[in-house]
This record gives sequence, C-alpha cells and structure tokens, in this order.
Amino acid sequence: MELVHRPRRLRDGETIRRMCRETRISADSLIYPIFVDEVLSGKREIESLPGQYQYGLDCVEQAIAECIEAGVKSCILFGIPAHKDAHGSSAWDPEGVIQKAIHKIKAAYPDFYVVTDVCMCEYTDHGHCGALCDYKVDNDATLELLCKVAVSHAHAGADMVAPSDMMDGRVAAIRHALDEAGYKNVPIMAYSAKYASAFYGPFRSAAGSAPSFGDRRGYQMDPHNRKEAMKECQLDVEEGADIIMVKPALSYLDIIRECSDAFDVPMAAYSVSGEYAMIKAAAQAGLVDEYRIMCESALSIFRAGANILITYYAKELAAAIQRGDVG
Repeated sequence: MELVHRPRRLRDGETIRRMCRETRISADSLIYPIFVDEVLSGKREIESLPGQYQYGLDCVEQAIAECIEAGVKSCILFGIPAHKDAHGSSAWDPEGVIQKAIHKIKAAYPDFYVVTDVCMCEYTDHGHCGALCDYKVDNDATLELLCKVAVSHAHAGADMVAPSDMMDGRVAAIRHALDEAGYKNVPIMAYSAKYASAFYGPFRSAAGSAPSFGDRRGYQMDPHNRKEAMKECQLDVEEGADIIMVKPALSYLDIIRECSDAFDVPMAAYSVSGEYAMIKAAAQAGLVDEYRIMCESALSIFRAGANILITYYAKELAAAIQRGDVG
C-alpha cells in the first residue's frame, strides 16, 4: 500500500513527539490558590481538598517557599477572617487577614507575584458576594465595597487584583478606584464568565463561604449559556480588564476557546475545587492514574486557549513540566 500521508511518522519516539507538540505550557503560567486563616496557628489540612491546607498568618511564608521550590512564581490569596458582618467590613480592613498576609509574603519574598481574590462572600455573615437589600445582593452598593477591598489590597502590596463577585460594572468601578488611589499599574484579572456551578463545593467548605440562604444564581452565570459568556467577557474588556477568566475550566472548555479566540487579552481559567477533588477521589479509589489525569486535564485547558491556569495542582504540574511529561 502506498500512503502519501502517514501522521504516525511524527509520533514514532519521544523526541519527535515533543518536537511537534502544538500545545506547550510553562510553570510561569500557573497560579496556586492559598487559603489564609486569621485565627489559625500553623497549618491545617482541608478535609474536602486532600493535600491542600489552610495556613495561619504565622506560617503563610511556608506556603510561598513551597511554591518557589516547586517552580511556581504566583499565588492567589483567599482569606478566612476572624470577624464577619453583614457588609464584610473586614475585607477592606488595613489589618485584615489578606492585608497582613500580603505584608508577610512581600517582606519575605518581594519578587513573588501575589494576586488577591476581591469578593465579599468569605467576609459576610450571610455568605453572599455583596451587600444585601431584601435578601438580594444590591449590585451598585456592592461596587463601592469591592472598590474599597481592591484599593486596600493594592495598598498592602498586591501585584494584581481579581474580582470574582460577578457584579455588573465592577471592573470599571475598580479600575477607576485603583487609578484614583495611585495604583494605575495594578492589573485586574476579572472572573468574567463565572458560572453558578456545582463544582465549587469543596472550596466553599475550605473558605467558609457557603451562602446561609438561597444560592448565587442571581449573579453567577447560568451553565446553559454560551453567548452570555461572550457578552460578559466583552464588557469586562471594555471596562478595562487586563486578563479575563472562565471558571470552572473542564466543563467549559468550549467557552475558553470561544472567548480566547474573540478577545485580544490573556485568557485565564480556574480549575476549581470540585475538579481537583474528583481526581483525588478517583485516584484514591484506584480508578485512575492521578498523575496522568492531572497532566492531561491541564493540557486540555491550555489547548482550549487558556494562557494562565489557576490550579490546586500547580506545584505538581510545575514538577511535571520540569520532567518533560507535560509542557
């Protein structure tokens, strides 16, 4: 048989396979989520996220040291405050848990890149992502609070802020507030297409951020919708987002691809807690090869068009990239 095209020629050996890879990733593209608990001493494993920890302010530098050792150069911080109230006032307190964590990290590792989650759910006593009016989140009142949070994080030394609340107009409001406060060079990574997903359960347990009533479908996106994601991303780009994000990642690869193709800004994706927990559970049951699933899942997200990946596997992926198993 005479075949002109034999695609297998480029698969015949590891060297040629790696030479011809279309998708290449780097540890520089990985962001590691870190939970900081204001009242905790030391660190505590998160039951819903095996292998992940809540860190006290007395040892948050340990989490950064582990990232650096693994080759990860950036984190995103989530705070668990000692005090919660209806408006989440500890979120913008200069002596709040995230503000203190930033100070400690930057004092020990000034070149480590710190992104901060800007939202209210971890700080409100009702667990919703903003100020309430008649048991609904008041969009415009929440914008004022988010601006105060973002400016307080920038003042503490955050390199980037990442609003995850899904309020309308928050990127424009935060951009204006940062600029007015003298932080014109602090970029915004917007959670642009954040779906009301069932994959967030382990995170809400870890961060203590589950709503005390109702749900978040009034402000997070309906999983049925594709065009709406394009609209949300377009609005965020127009309002000044430097990076846009799709969350979750694996069930929304189509959204990552469409938004990546449509908008000329970096595309981030968040491989969320439920995705991580499912892989862990399947691996612990002996059903899958955790290492290979981790690598393949990450590759699928980058292949879909992501430039940046927030993942609980960041340290392990960095090691896999170093070994040449992915990247």
